[in-house]
Amino acid sequence: MLRCAELNLSDEALRGMDVGMVYDMLTEKANDGENYPVKGTSEDFKRIFG
Repeated sequence: MLRCAELNLSDEALRGMDVGMVYDMLTEKANDGENYPVKGTSEDFKRIFG
């Protein structure tokens, strides 16, 4: 519940989520503070995904 409080998730919001969704949100929150020195361009995405 502490992690849910850190994400400001109410009991009502949690009713519509499964554990995996909450873990994904925690992962994204942790990644917010990361610095990515190299960022992909649209050409990179086109090359990878066609």
